[in-house]
Amino acid sequence: MININSIKYMKRQFTFLSVLFLISISLFASNNTENKKKYYNPKQILATVEKVADWQLNSWKKDGMIYPKWDWTNAAGYVGMYHLGTISKKSDYHDILLSISKELDWNTGPERFYADDYCIGYTYSKLSLKHKDPKMITRFRLLADSIVAQPHTESLEWKNEINHREWAWCDALFMAPPALSMLSIATKDPKYLEITDKLWWKTYDYLYDKEEHLYYRDGSNFTKREANGQKVFWSRGNGWVMAGLVLLLDNMPKNYSTRAKYISLYKEMAAKMASIQQPDGSWHTSLLDPERFDVIETSGTGFYTYAILWGLNNGTLDKATYLPVALKAWKALESAIQPNGMLGYVQPIGWQPAAATQSSTAIFGVGAFLLAGTEMYKYTKKSKIAKN
Repeated sequence: MININSIKYMKRQFTFLSVLFLISISLFASNNTENKKKYYNPKQILATVEKVADWQLNSWKKDGMIYPKWDWTNAAGYVGMYHLGTISKKSDYHDILLSISKELDWNTGPERFYADDYCIGYTYSKLSLKHKDPKMITRFRLLADSIVAQPHTESLEWKNEINHREWAWCDALFMAPPALSMLSIATKDPKYLEITDKLWWKTYDYLYDKEEHLYYRDGSNFTKREANGQKVFWSRGNGWVMAGLVLLLDNMPKNYSTRAKYISLYKEMAAKMASIQQPDGSWHTSLLDPERFDVIETSGTGFYTYAILWGLNNGTLDKATYLPVALKAWKALESAIQPNGMLGYVQPIGWQPAAATQSSTAIFGVGAFLLAGTEMYKYTKKSKIAKN
């Protein structure tokens, strides 16, 4: 006779085993899918960044520099080169900066109050701290003292070569604030940060559009309009600002009296940049008329990528909102690297939106990329990020 209770027991056992089998299959499939996922590898990122930097170093060895070694074009590149040197095992990136600085005898450019000519002071202060040698900043400190002593009462109206005396164009917010604020760290003298703070907000009051949350390049652009009717805002110009802003924040004490204002400005600009990022992941040279030059541009994009990743690394920006923006931008930057390591699609020297091509490169664009790559490396070093 068949035992009904035995049959019921066997059915329950079969059902239980079936469920266990299905769960096992599901877990195996899930683990297998997880194993197949590709993640950003910090070592690969570092190798990519070093490839671009090495191309630049080889270019200097082969062809020399296009502009004087103290010039802003090179000095902006030095900033990125220095930051790369902090994460690379290669000594090349700091060694070249030390060699150049010694060759210049630690002098800035010839115009004392022209921000472009003392951008290199950032590198001098960094090297002074690294090598514990105050003599490296002796000349720059004398220059900075003369800047502090000026009244700074002139209007920033774009005339009478005002840019040779004041920060009357937005690029100056990269050239000067990081250099002067870093000097405060190197000397432990707050007056250089204090003058930076004063002059930053003077430029902000004059050039920042509080409706668009973007900076005009200079006062001559206030009434200009793009073909689509939008105001003219230059990508690299605003990239100079955002990169200069986070470099300044790095040099500013956490309890500094106006730090909250800088953070507010940073978040405001970051939100704007996220809202106008192009489908290709970049920011085109004309921010509000991206179709005018419908191609990626890597100097502005590099600076924005750096600034946004800095915010993620420092807990200032929301990961859910801004990590996708940063990753999309990083892909755009990677796509512009030529097989030999040359970074393409850098808009040539200018002061307004213009075209960039696959073969156009410049040291300041490389500097922007190195800054972005350094922050990307730091982020992937501490966070596992899946590739799409």
